[in-house]
Amino acid sequence: MSDTVNKGIRAKRRRDPSAVLTALPNLLTYGRIAAVPALAAFLFTDSDQARWIALAIYVVACITDFFDGYLARIWDQQSSLGRMLDPIADKLLISVALLMLVANGSIYGVNIWAAIIILCREVLVSGLREYLAELQVSVPVTQLAKWKTTLQMLAIGFLIAGTAGDKVLPHNWEIGITGLWVAAILTLYTGYDYFRAGLSHIVEDD
Repeated sequence: MSDTVNKGIRAKRRRDPSAVLTALPNLLTYGRIAAVPALAAFLFTDSDQARWIALAIYVVACITDFFDGYLARIWDQQSSLGRMLDPIADKLLISVALLMLVANGSIYGVNIWAAIIILCREVLVSGLREYLAELQVSVPVTQLAKWKTTLQMLAIGFLIAGTAGDKVLPHNWEIGITGLWVAAILTLYTGYDYFRAGLSHIVEDD
């Protein structure tokens, strides 16, 4: 198929709202959002079987997080809707998982502070990005932030497996909680990095 035909198809997609709504990358994002209440329900049940089902839901959701962006790029199906929903879906998944893990006792004691740090950073950075968007300023995601997100997702996966995981992998919980603390420390550093970059634009705007 020629480049001219490809460009014509892409232009048609951009003009057709239904094509944007039903594009596979966006469908994957919808699925990730829909998975959040299901994940919460199984973590609330908190039996071994429910833990494994919750982990399966979480793993599938994390996989869609990779593929929605990847497919949108290679198929040239990037859209404003996708750019809006993708970070919302990510933050819903991580936030609800952490809240439910605290609620069912998987994260307890001083370790709750690691979850608080991660949640606070997500809210603060989201607010900063929204403000900078009004100034038409984009703050790119750093490589360290990408590693932080990957480690955070892995740590939460171990913690979702929880006591059921301990029966299969010794020290499963310890692996998860250690990963969560490392992610929290990286969260502080990358969050500071974002605010330092954003602050210069805020000062200039004033």
